[in-house]
Amino acid sequence: MTDVAAQPASTQAQPGQPEPFVSKWASRYRGATVEDLDPPAALSVTPSDPISVAMLSAFERDYTHLTIVDAATRALLGYISMPRLQALLHEGRVRPEDEVRKAMLRFRRRGAAYRVITMDTPLEELEAFFEGAATGGQKQDFAVITDAQRRFVLGVATREDLEEFAKRRPA
Repeated sequence: MTDVAAQPASTQAQPGQPEPFVSKWASRYRGATVEDLDPPAALSVTPSDPISVAMLSAFERDYTHLTIVDAATRALLGYISMPRLQALLHEGRVRPEDEVRKAMLRFRRRGAAYRVITMDTPLEELEAFFEGAATGGQKQDFAVITDAQRRFVLGVATREDLEEFAKRRPA
């Protein structure tokens, strides 16, 4: 049994504070960054694209998430998850000829701060993001990778990408 009082102060949660994040795979990362995951280039669609086009594009490339960008400014607006989209189609809530905007999930612009994930982000930080350390405990399945100024969507990294990377590297 571990004596909590014997642990260094930096790993103890303060009253009213969340527990500090502890990486499951830190020993396997050894300084690796998001770039080491070799994420595929981002595939984005616009809100006015038909759902059928978004689905075909995602399935051709074996993507589970697509980013949604403004057609004129290329600003990141939200995303669409293929499993969720398939469920919406199955339930009859959307049709293949409907526009993507009918099924997309918009990023919230107010409230919680946006966590920038770049190619230089350490994998420990990406894991913490997936586990909800940066989002008040709300776990995330994927991260949009942008440049530091958030002008360009460079790719998407998933929790599975990180797990596969950790499995390939010896501890």
